[in-house]
Amino acid sequence: MKKRLFTSERMSKEGDSSLIISNERKKKTLFTGLQPSGALHIGNYFGALKPFIDTYEDFESHLCVVDYHALTTVRNPQVLNRNILDITKAYIAAGVDPEKTILFKQSDVLQHTELAWVFECLVTVPFLMQAHSYKDKVAKGLEANAGLFNYPMLMASDILLYDAEVVPVGSDQRQHIEYTREAANKFNIAFGETFVAPQEKILDAVGVVPGVDGQKMSKSYGNTIPLFGSEEEVKKAVMSIVTDSAGDHPEHVYAIHKLFKTDEQLAPIYEDNKGRYGDLKKILLADIEEVIAPMREKFNAISDDDVRVVLKEGGNKARERAQAKMEQVRTAIGVDL
Repeated sequence: MKKRLFTSERMSKEGDSSLIISNERKKKTLFTGLQPSGALHIGNYFGALKPFIDTYEDFESHLCVVDYHALTTVRNPQVLNRNILDITKAYIAAGVDPEKTILFKQSDVLQHTELAWVFECLVTVPFLMQAHSYKDKVAKGLEANAGLFNYPMLMASDILLYDAEVVPVGSDQRQHIEYTREAANKFNIAFGETFVAPQEKILDAVGVVPGVDGQKMSKSYGNTIPLFGSEEEVKKAVMSIVTDSAGDHPEHVYAIHKLFKTDEQLAPIYEDNKGRYGDLKKILLADIEEVIAPMREKFNAISDDDVRVVLKEGGNKARERAQAKMEQVRTAIGVDL
């Protein structure tokens, strides 16, 4: 006897047909985003792009170009426009199939900022002041505008608007999910159960991607290795990695190399090239190029018009889902008459 594929069958009133409810388990919803705030680097690839590509087909995935987040730092409209197009190309060039995910930009779905305002009315100023992104930039003397201060609540709305259950983050981004859970909890207490608190998918294998100076790789610190730069640009960045002349193994070179090869693969390489920092950088450069050269070729083959079509289609799908969620929110808070 065949195993039943359905848990229940309900006959129609006429008795000549049935409503069949599938027992197939619904995929969990995943959300991730990346700011179009400048040229992408390998930290973006290992910290956000690759983890998404490795897992997105296992989920009902939402991939968002969070362009409103970029306004905390980007003031040039032409630059932002270019960055939006390029980051979308990057996702596709790195391996994302737009047919298998909802790929869209944040500004095409106005419900993101609407929901963020609701959350901002529920959390306190001292709570937002504890955000790592805010404290870190202030400590480094960077401008702390209101957008940067409220950043966590817009991020929370990005995630909760789609009832995302899984959010892939680096180990240094755990606080983002904690803030999102708090926003969901504050709302649910005030207005009734509406949001499901997401679970982080911590990417322990990646952790913090180091830059050429040993700090976290960041455009703000000017310590990046470009992801889609020319071979010469990548070479210049790799050869600029800071080294310590006192040791046999250059710490910062090795830390970046571990992204491309395992410790077991690197052990004989670094043993055979003790103290030869220049040679080790050249080996690292070759390993980087092996990974990024095919992506660079695909990136350059994608047109701006191709990107616009993808984002428009993805925006339509995302907007439909976001609108349905905001209808629940508006009813809950009392503004839907």
